[in-house]
Amino acid sequence: MKLFSGLYARAMQWARHPKAPAYLAGLSFAESSFFPVPPDVMLAPMSLARPEKAWGYALITTLASVAGGIAGYFIGLWAFEFIEPLLHDLGYYEKYLRARAWFENWGFWAIFIAGFSPIPYKIFTITAGVISMSFVPFVLASIIGRGGRFFLVAGLMSLGGKPMEEKLHKYMDVIGWSVVAMIVLAIVVARVW
Repeated sequence: MKLFSGLYARAMQWARHPKAPAYLAGLSFAESSFFPVPPDVMLAPMSLARPEKAWGYALITTLASVAGGIAGYFIGLWAFEFIEPLLHDLGYYEKYLRARAWFENWGFWAIFIAGFSPIPYKIFTITAGVISMSFVPFVLASIIGRGGRFFLVAGLMSLGGKPMEEKLHKYMDVIGWSVVAMIVLAIVVARVW
C-alpha cells in the first residue's frame, strides 16, 4: 500500500510553497517556547526541495528558534506560576526538574546541549528564566547550539539534493512501513517486558 510516498510527495510540495519560510519561522519560534513539534520536520524537506536556499532556511530557523527561546526565558522569569500546572498536565514536570539539575551542574553547557540535541529545548529555555540564568550567555549558547543543529540538518539535506529526493520518494513506503513495524514491535516488547 503506497501511503507514505503520497505523504512524502505532499510534504515536498508544501516545502516548495512560497510561504513555507514564514511557516518555518513560526514553527521554529513556537517550538522553542511551547510547541512540541521540532522545526527539523520542515527544515529538512525544504532544504531537500530547494538545496540552493538551504543555508537561508537554516538561518531563518536559527534566528526564529533563538527568538522563541528568549520568549521561553521570559515566560520562566515572569510567568512560571501560570505555566507550572501545564508542565504537570502535559507530563513535562519531571523533565523540568531534570533541566534544573543540569543547570546546577553545567549552566551554559546545558543550554548548548539542549539547543543542539533532540532534548526538548523549550524546557531549558523556561528553566533558564526560572533560575534567572545570565541573559547574554543564555543567548550565546542558544545561537551556537541551535545554529549548529539547524545548519547541520540543512547542509546534509542540501548535499543530497535532487538525487536524494528521488531515492527517498522511491523507497518512502518501505521506510515508512518499516518505522511503523519497529514502533509496533517496541510497544509489544515494552508491554510484555
